[in-house]
Parts: sequence; structure tokens; C-alpha cells
Amino acid sequence: MKKIIYSVFLIAGLLASSCSDDYLDTVPTSDVTEADVLSSTENAYSALNGIHRMMYTQHNGRQNQGGEGSNKIFMDALGEDWVQTAQGNGWFNGEHNWTSHRNATSTTTYNHAWYYFYYRIIANANMLINGLDNATGPEAEKKMIIGQALVYRAWSHFQLVQAFGERYDASKNNAQLGVPIMVTNTTEGQPRATVEEVYTQINQDLDAAIENLSGAAARVEKSHFNVWVARGIKARVALTMQNWALASSLAKEVIAGSGASLMTQQEYLQGFNSVSNREWLWGSKMIPDQTSYFYSFFAYMSSNYNSSYIRTNPRKINNLLYDKIADTDVRKKLWDPTGESIPAPPGGVKPAYAQNKFRVANTGSSIGDVPHMRLAEMYLIAAEADARRGEDGLALESLNALLTSRGAPASTNTGQDLIDEILIQRRIELWGEGFRFLDLKRTNSALDRTGANHPAAYAWAIRTSNFTVPAGAKEWQFLFPQREIDTNKQIVQNPL
Repeated sequence: MKKIIYSVFLIAGLLASSCSDDYLDTVPTSDVTEADVLSSTENAYSALNGIHRMMYTQHNGRQNQGGEGSNKIFMDALGEDWVQTAQGNGWFNGEHNWTSHRNATSTTTYNHAWYYFYYRIIANANMLINGLDNATGPEAEKKMIIGQALVYRAWSHFQLVQAFGERYDASKNNAQLGVPIMVTNTTEGQPRATVEEVYTQINQDLDAAIENLSGAAARVEKSHFNVWVARGIKARVALTMQNWALASSLAKEVIAGSGASLMTQQEYLQGFNSVSNREWLWGSKMIPDQTSYFYSFFAYMSSNYNSSYIRTNPRKINNLLYDKIADTDVRKKLWDPTGESIPAPPGGVKPAYAQNKFRVANTGSSIGDVPHMRLAEMYLIAAEADARRGEDGLALESLNALLTSRGAPASTNTGQDLIDEILIQRRIELWGEGFRFLDLKRTNSALDRTGANHPAAYAWAIRTSNFTVPAGAKEWQFLFPQREIDTNKQIVQNPL
């Protein structure tokens, strides 16, 4: 039997705390059976909860593989706004230096990056989507479970195609190769679908998810999906596809209907570590008795967790971006140009421009809830989409609602100046939340770290020695894992 990475069928990742040593087996002997999971909506809901937990659990026994939180760090490490203090103990240096995602045999490319993680989620989502017809339990529960699984399948394909495919360009037919589309689980190797085909499937899944989740009972936790998160993800997809009208409409629907509201300035300074925040639409709620130790998002991104990594290599903001933040803006307090006010752990360094956005409540624990979607993003999507379709007045309404809530002066820009300002505000607002690489790629922008506070000794990009990667260069596509190339003869590797 062929062992194809994206066909992995792991129920142990759902209902147990560990998985088979060989996670490429179709049904590892340590796992519960598919029939057990699909026998009732109660069991299926437990399996769905397991997918939620996969978002923040450790994968493959590696310290830098803490699920989606680690992938967020990966995406920001590839950008220009997330600045290394030192090389530290090596975690995420390869990502920051643009080497790991361009090495087909690196553990990052196969395990940590995106291929294994997102196709594992897809495989488990497929089980629920395709197998609940005969389960016992209320039909409303079946629809809710299938709806959430559809969101996971759509979102995972979206993450994959953005990384491995060339960017979507609405002015073209997008026949460039994307990633395999998996809507059923199989051990047979599948070819890469076109980017257009992948986005078509993503939108079909999101539309079906929105239909299933409309009118569903209120979710138990923000780690679960509801119809507003599904619409928020579809707004992200529309923005990436340059469907400006749809992106604007969906984002505004979420703003109006989700029940979330922009946080106060006081709440903005509380450490970005709790899903109870009024602004969070979707986030992973960490369970204290399932501590994440040294692989969590906060083990690398917090300012105050007492670990050797945080003590020696705290995160900083690009000083050029920091200088663009208005003095009255509460967000300027998230970083310190002197470093002196940062609550570093005992013995920790306090570099200039160090961050204080992410903090753990208990410095002896790496526990902290991980944000995946906040209402602020919806304001930014609406603003950018309206500005790009020439509706400057509407764009200013959304942008200024966000700016004034943060204590920043309202904008009066128009045209390209307005678009540029909105993109700068995205960089400020979403710093450290995993958006920067994908924003650079979707807008066909170059990486440019020149003139900022990136230490030359270890903040370099692989094309040149001056921290730059041109827009559209081959390095913007992740390489497919060599193990997949060797096993699946239908896969075509990206340009080396």
C-alpha cells in the first residue's frame, strides 16, 4: 500500500494524546476505528474536538511544531516586520533566512511547515464530511459537525495553495499548478490541481459550511467554528482572489452580525492571550492541564515566559514600521524602542524595539490562547477591498473606525495613498499573528528588510546579501517535500 502524506488518516490525533510512530499508515493500530468515530454524533463531535486540539498540540515530537501557532511564527519570520534579536538556540532561523521552505528534505518543509499539518487536518475532516450519513444522533448535530469540518477542509486547502502555488491573479486564468485537492481519503497519489481549481473547491466548501452552520446552536468555545468565522475565512479568500466587492460585503457582514466588537485601549494591552476578549472571533483555547511546555506559540512569541529562548531571543518589531505608528496610538505601547519597559524574564535581555504584545499570565507556564481571527481584520479587509475598487469613502469609514478605536488620528487619504496606508495598518495591527508573508505574496510585493534593525549576521535572504527577494521570484513557492516527490509520481516539484 502506498503511503501518501496527504492521505494520512489519524484518529489518534483526535481522540488520544499521542499517535502511531509511523503516522503515514492509513489506519495505525493504536487508533480507534473509523466505524467507532462515525457511529454517533457524540463520537463524531469528540473527533471534531480532536481537530480543534490539533491546532495547538505538538506534532512529530519537535519543539518548533506546535500546530497553527508555530505556522504563524513561520509566516511572520519570512517577512520583514518580525525581527530576530539573536540566533538563540536555532528555532525558526531557517525560516527567517528563507532556507527551510526551499529545502525539500528539511524537517520544516515536510513536518512543521504546511504539508503534513494541513493535509492531516483535511484527512480527518474528510472522515466526518463523508461518513456521518448513518450516524445516530440529531440531524442538526450532523449538520453542525459537517459544517465545521467543511470549514477546516476549505481553510487547510487555502493555507496550502497560498504556500505551494503561485499567487492568485484575477487578471489571468490561474492555470498554474497548485496543490492536490483532497475531498476523499485515498492512498493513491494525486496530481496537483490548478490554482483556479483549488480556489473553486475552497469556495464550494465554504458555501456549504455557511449553509450548514446558519441557524446552528451557539458554539461552545471560540476554538469551534460558527457561521461568522466561516464568512470571515471566505472574506480572506475573496481578498486573496481580488474579488473586492465580495470581500468587502462578507467582512461587513461579520462586523455587523458576529456580536464581536473592537476591544478597548485598556484591553489592547492585556497580552493577547485570552479567547474571552470581545474582539476575538476564532482562537485556540489552551487547557491548563494540557500544558504546551516549549512548543507553544507563547513559548516563542511572549515577552515574559521564563525560558532560555525568551531570555536570549525576544522578538522585536521592524523599527521603520514602529516609526509609522502615531504617538497617540495605543498600539505603540506594544513595543519599546529602548526595551527597558519590557517585562522580560529574570536574566533576560531587553533589546530595543522588543515586543510586549504577547504575554503569558503565568511566567512559569507557556499557556496562552492563540488568536486566529479578530474583528480588526474584518475592518481591514473591508477597507482594503473598498479602496481597491475605488470606493474611498467606504474604505475610510472602515479604516477610521479601527484607527479611532486605537487612539490613532483618522485618515483623509485617497487613491493609492489610502491603499498604502491600509496595508501599513495591517502590518501594525496584525503583527505577530501570521499574516505578513501571505500578504506580501498576495499583493505581489517584494521582501525588503533593508535599512531596518535586522542584524546582518543572521537576517539575510537567500537571493542576495541585502535582505531582499523580488516579487514573483521562485522563492515565494514552498518546495514539495522530497518524501512526497519520491512516493507520489504524479506530483510536479516547484522550480528549484
